[in-house]
This record gives sequence, structure tokens and C-alpha cells, in this order.
Amino acid sequence: MSTKRTEPPSPSAAPRPTKIANTDSEDAPLPAPVSHLLIKRLSEKAKLPTRGSALAAGYDLYSAEQKVIPAGGKALVDTQISIAVPVGTYGRVAPRSGLASKFMIDTGAGVIDADYRGVVFVLLFNHSDKDFQGGRL
Repeated sequence: MSTKRTEPPSPSAAPRPTKIANTDSEDAPLPAPVSHLLIKRLSEKAKLPTRGSALAAGYDLYSAEQKVIPAGGKALVDTQISIAVPVGTYGRVAPRSGLASKFMIDTGAGVIDADYRGVVFVLLFNHSDKDFQGGRL
């Protein structure tokens, strides 16, 4: 008796939208599958990440401490949260365009590995000539 092996369809075989649809219309493309993040507050000072909108590219992180980033300086900001990202992925702490354009605040060294379970810190650089203090990173 012979058995016939069938291969699963490749991901590239699925039809892809050729243009961006109006997201207010009924025929808008469905969002990509969501991978779940596990987030743990490590203190009462921690604020859980939030999404700015339903289609936001990521989550907003928040400082758990009052910290001033000196003009022309840098600071490591404590979020007091721990994040577990799905295996096969990584988390990325990226600069926020509003902080960059309005206050010249940039983010550095922002990778969260899938096996990292420690406190998430955010390295911020202040490229302006004024000290900066803010809560949303």
C-alpha cells in the first residue's frame, strides 16, 4: 500500500491585498493574527502598556519613576514591568515620533529577547538643549 504525502499550502500562496483599503469600509482587510504578550507589573508604580489606537504598530510604555534626562545627556528609565514575548519573536522598544520631533528624545538599545524575564528599562537620549521629564516613553 502506498501513501501519498501532501504538503501544506505555503504562506505565500494566500491571496494578499494589492492596495490599502479604507479602514472605515466593510471590505477593509482583516488585521494580522495577534500574538499574545504576557506582561507583569513588578510594583504599584508600574503602568501597563497601552495601545494608542486599534491599528497602532505597538504599545506605549510608561516610566515608573520621576526621572529627568539632562540636556545633551542620557538616562536609563525603569518601567517596573516584565514582558514575555512569543517564542520566535522579539520585542523592540522604538522611538516615539512625537518625543523625537517635539523634544529631540531618542531611544537606544531596545531589544527584548523571547527568553528575557527581567525588568524592562528604556535607554533615552536627550539631543536637545533643555532637560526633559515625561511619563510616556
